Amino acid sequence: MSLQPVPHIIGRGIFIPGADIDTDRIIPARFMKCVTFDGLGEFAFYDVRYNSDTGEKTDHPLNDPRFADASILIAGLNFGCGSSREHAPQSLKKFGFNGLIAESFAEIFFGNSTTLAMPCVVATHADITALRDAVEADPTLEITIDVQKLEVRTSGGHQFSVRMPDSAREALLSGRWDPIQELLDNQDAVAITAKALHYV
Repeated sequence: MSLQPVPHIIGRGIFIPGADIDTDRIIPARFMKCVTFDGLGEFAFYDVRYNSDTGEKTDHPLNDPRFADASILIAGLNFGCGSSREHAPQSLKKFGFNGLIAESFAEIFFGNSTTLAMPCVVATHADITALRDAVEADPTLEITIDVQKLEVRTSGGHQFSVRMPDSAREALLSGRWDPIQELLDNQDAVAITAKALHYV
């Protein structure tokens, strides 16, 4: 059975500055000693959200109460690069993010995010900058990531086209974004194929 289709995501946004934000910055390795992904959200961006010496909060955007309700992350180039740890998108999902808009994404991070029904769409530098400025000016701005139309719209009147690989878009729109569910849905076919293989 198909999961819930994801034709669009609606929420408030927050801009995370910097290019090449890697998965170790998103979720430091020492927090990956977990049996499940539950609870990972509180450790998202931990080492830049907290001072290592005092333990006090820094001035990182995620600590800014104006963006406490943000569920759409806005970023620059090559977001999610580095190791392939699926804990990174898991921590963002558990933190409360449902979609991401960036200039580009690391391929494995993109794939891991898609399997969580968390659309990652690519926008131009100019559009990211305009969206960042709009969100900074009004943190309550409502943002729509339209997977069907491949565009981003805001309640403030901004609208621009975005990109996403066809395979990811089709998976989100059809509710077939989780490969584990795909296997469960096709257990009979898997069994038939396995039976035909001489090494199984």
